[in-house]
Amino acid sequence: MEKAKVYFTDFRTKANGDGLPKKLQKLIRKAGIGDIDFDTKFVAIKMHFGEMGNISFLRPNYAKAVVDVVSSLGGKPFLTDCNTMYPGSRKNALEHLYCAWENGFSPLSAGCPVIIGDGLKGTDDIAVPVNGGEYVKEAYIGRAIMDADIFISLSHFKGHEMTGFGGAIKNIGMGCGSRAGKTDQHSNGKPRINAKKCRGCKLCMKECANNGLVFDEEAKKMTIDPNHCVGCGRCIGDCNFDAIYFSEDNAVSLLNYKMAEYTKAVVDGRPNFHISLVLDVSPNCDCHCENDAPILPNIGMFASFDPLALDQACVDACLAATPLPNSQLGEHLADPNFHDHHDHFKNSTPESEWKSCLDHAEKIGLGTREYELIRV
Repeated sequence: MEKAKVYFTDFRTKANGDGLPKKLQKLIRKAGIGDIDFDTKFVAIKMHFGEMGNISFLRPNYAKAVVDVVSSLGGKPFLTDCNTMYPGSRKNALEHLYCAWENGFSPLSAGCPVIIGDGLKGTDDIAVPVNGGEYVKEAYIGRAIMDADIFISLSHFKGHEMTGFGGAIKNIGMGCGSRAGKTDQHSNGKPRINAKKCRGCKLCMKECANNGLVFDEEAKKMTIDPNHCVGCGRCIGDCNFDAIYFSEDNAVSLLNYKMAEYTKAVVDGRPNFHISLVLDVSPNCDCHCENDAPILPNIGMFASFDPLALDQACVDACLAATPLPNSQLGEHLADPNFHDHHDHFKNSTPESEWKSCLDHAEKIGLGTREYELIRV
């Protein structure tokens, strides 16, 4: 397979020149988005609207920049995401829309409708065959996303407490899964709790939507109920004392494999285009109701027809960047007893792992990790 083309521009602007939304539009036009036939086609633009309390998600200005280009090319765009499987403000379409509106996403600000892809309760999905899938034969994808003629991903590239980072594949594979699809991807392994490290603070309980956490009142320690836990790992990211971890070494790898296969189900058979913005690189997912200080400086905007090459280019740029001192990553590296993995994302969250996702994505033909970086 020949190298994929990945287009890049930084966040620098000149006084009295074009702002960043205009710069993004120039980038995606240069990357060839205009080669797609958008005429009267429905266009799903998949992004993350941000959890309530989190402010590191992409601003609506960037979404509108993409929407305006699609509209100018004759397309009928809509912004979309699917409901979550954990507590928060996006677990059904009504709460999800209120969250999106409060975070600034509306037809007025975005220039198009906002549609929750898997319906009111997260049950409006369709089983999509995975061509070449090894772990997933049918992916449960939000019906509105699959009904679209053209698919575009607009991703906030940041850290993640399980998958190391969240980029295009995470945004597509996990993000387009319905509640059933998200459960399917997460049902690989169950976390465990180190009783010596557990402080009994119960903070992790607010992240569990499945009664998978049970507090032992006598011992004042948290425990896992394996019959209810679905293995989503949300509790791991919410524990400040590193007391929760995966007991199965391959649990995260299996999640990565399934996520790559779900991504292939979404993009196969129709025109698709992908954009990632590497800024406000928080250590955890935008699904958190808070965002910690960025672990890396703002790097730039990337675009490609290949989601795998896009993720590889973004991670390469991040690994070449200098960590920020006042951050989770910076604190870990400053600790003389910390084991340096020589990987910014693993150093930020040692329990995480990302390489298996990109390896498997290439294996199943999602794209290529070989790319040519073209500066715009």
